[in-house]
Amino acid sequence: MTERPAREAMRGGGLRSRLVSMGLLAVFATIAVKGGLVAMSGQNSAPDGVASAFAPSVRRADIVDRNGKLLATSVPAYSLAADPRAMMDGDLVARELASVLPDLDVETISRRLANKSRAFVWVQRGLTPRQRQAVFDLGLEGLIFREDTVRSYPEQSLAGHVLGFVGDDGQGLGGIEYSMDDRLASGGDPLVLTLDRRVQFGLEAELSAAVGEYDAERAAGIVMQARTGEVLAMASWPPINPHTVRDLDKDDPSRIDNAAASVFELGSIFKPLTVAGALDAGAVRPSDVFDVREPLVIRGQTISDDHPISARATPMEIIAHSSNIGTVKVAWQMGARRQQEFFASLGLFDRAPVELSASAKPLLPPQFDDLYAATASYGHGIAVTPIAFVGAFSALANDGERVEPTLLMEPEHRRAPKRVMSAPTAGLVTAMLRQAVLDGTGKAADVPGYQVAGKTGTAERPIPGGYSSTDNICSFAAVFPADRPEFVVLIVLDNPKAAPGRGRAAAWNAAPTAGRVIERIAQPLGLEPMIEEPVASGPRQHSVSARRNSL
Repeated sequence: MTERPAREAMRGGGLRSRLVSMGLLAVFATIAVKGGLVAMSGQNSAPDGVASAFAPSVRRADIVDRNGKLLATSVPAYSLAADPRAMMDGDLVARELASVLPDLDVETISRRLANKSRAFVWVQRGLTPRQRQAVFDLGLEGLIFREDTVRSYPEQSLAGHVLGFVGDDGQGLGGIEYSMDDRLASGGDPLVLTLDRRVQFGLEAELSAAVGEYDAERAAGIVMQARTGEVLAMASWPPINPHTVRDLDKDDPSRIDNAAASVFELGSIFKPLTVAGALDAGAVRPSDVFDVREPLVIRGQTISDDHPISARATPMEIIAHSSNIGTVKVAWQMGARRQQEFFASLGLFDRAPVELSASAKPLLPPQFDDLYAATASYGHGIAVTPIAFVGAFSALANDGERVEPTLLMEPEHRRAPKRVMSAPTAGLVTAMLRQAVLDGTGKAADVPGYQVAGKTGTAERPIPGGYSSTDNICSFAAVFPADRPEFVVLIVLDNPKAAPGRGRAAAWNAAPTAGRVIERIAQPLGLEPMIEEPVASGPRQHSVSARRNSL
C-alpha cells in the first residue's frame, strides 16, 4: 500500500497575554461558528481563499461485514489550521501547541509559521474533543477549527489488508477504502462486505498461531463460498492495523497483502487441476495406470518424486501420494496446448478481478513448451496469487463452474459462473482429494465430521538464479464438506521451519493449519459435524448434536 505526500503541517497563533488583556472569557463566549468553522482570530469565518479547504465534509460511509458488524466508521473529530499573518510570535505559538499536542515538531512548525505570506496552513488533523479543548485553553490567536471526522476501525487489525486505510483528507489510500473510495466518500448506506467477522477472526488467529509454531516468514489464508465466490475471510501475515499503517517504513513487510498482492509458486495443489483437465478432455480415464517408478529427464532437467511410489499409479493414487512423475505423464496425455488452454480457462493466467487494486498479475513461463508444461502441471514455474488460485480451485467444489472471488455483497459486482469442466469430472476429482486426506499427504487436515477433501503443496522457494534447496512455500487447498461441497480454504506458509520430529513439507504445517481453521470456522458457517455408524444397510450419517440428544 502506498501513501500520498504528507500534508502541509504549519501552525500559528497570537500572543497569550494580548488575549488575556482583551478578556479571555468574553472572547470565548463570542466565538463565531460558520459552516463548521470556529475562528479564534477575531474573525467569524476563515481567511480569504481558505473556504474551499474548509468546505463541509460528507460523512464517509461505514463498512460492515455480511452480518452488519461494524468494520470501519467515521467518528467526530476536529481539524486545526492557522493564519500565520495573525500571529506575532510563531516560536511561542509552536511551543505552546506542542505542550498539548506532543507529536508536533516545534522546530519545523516555527520555521513554517515564520512565513507571513501564507494566509492558511494546516496544523493537525483528527483532534479529539479533549485535544481541541486543550488548544482552546491556551488562548492563542490565529487558529481555526473545523468540525471533521476521522476514520476508526473498531476491530483494529482484523481484516486490515482488506479494509485498507485513509489519508488525512479522508481519501482512501489502500484496500477497499481505496478501491471503493467514490462509493464510500459519497456517504449513505454502509458498504457491505462478504466477510464474516467470526470466520475472519478464526482464520487470522490460526494463521498467526501457525506462523509462531512453524516460524514462517509470511503467510496467507482465504475462506470462500464455492458457489457464490463470496470471500468469507482473507488474511495476510504479518497483519496490519489501519490506524498505524502510515507510521510504518515503506519496506515494512506488513504493508504487503500476501493473499492478493503476492505471487507464489504453490506446488502440488496444482496437481488436481491438471488431472481434472486431462479427465475432462477424455485424455485420461480414472482407471488408467502410469509407471511412476523412474525419474523423468526433460531437456537436461530431472523430475522426480520426494516419496517415490514403487508401483504403477492411477490418477487417484497420483494425487493422494503427490507424484510429480505421474502428474507430468497425465499432462503429457492432455498435451501442452490443451493444458495451457485449461489453465487459462481457470483464470490462472490473469490478475484475479477481486475488488482490490493491489491484486497482482501472475508470473508465467516465457513459453509453454514441453519443460514448462511439465513443471507447471505440478505447480512449479508458474506463480499466482492465493486469491487467484482459490477462484480456480472453486470449480472443483461448484460442479465444474468457476466463480470469481468477490468481497462485495452488492449484486452489480457479480459475474456469472463459467463452466470449465463437467460436473462429473469435478465430483470425481473431489473424491480423489478426499482420498488424499484419508490416505495420503493431507491426513493432518482431516476434521472428523466435516469430510475435508484437499491437497498439500510443497514448492522450492525461488531465489536469484534458481531455487533454494532448503526453503519451501507450503500450501494446502481444501474443499469441504466433500459430499456436498460448500467452501474452499487455502493456507499458504512461506518458508516454515521443521519442528523437532517433523519435516518441512506441507503435510507437517499447512495441512494441520487448514484442519484447525476448518474445525474453528465450521460452527460459525452453520455446519454440524456428521458421524458415520455402520448399520446393516450401510453407513448412516447423523449429526453430532442429534446423536448427543439421543443419549
